[in-house]
Amino acid sequence: MDKQSIFRTDERPEARLRTLAQLEQDLDRCVELNRPTLGGERYLTDRELSERLKISRRTLQEYCSSGEIPYYSICGKVLYRESDIERVLEEHYFGLPG
Repeated sequence: MDKQSIFRTDERPEARLRTLAQLEQDLDRCVELNRPTLGGERYLTDRELSERLKISRRTLQEYCSSGEIPYYSICGKVLYRESDIERVLEEHYFGLPG
């Protein structure tokens, strides 16, 4: 028997395990991002919204204080309705001339 064939390992099972681990991480992230809705609306926390908009939480707070972004404050917890944020973004879109 050839010595090389004895010591050679099949990397396919390891690759499949890595793929499964990545799929599990992706699925966990999808579940985290797709929370149940309330009355057909999704609400975001300041952390979630600042990450999506790629701005600091302080900048987000300034936008709220100036009235640029609508928000709900419930018992000290600030929430943003996703449809409100989409509307604000659409209103402030400056695209290429048609």
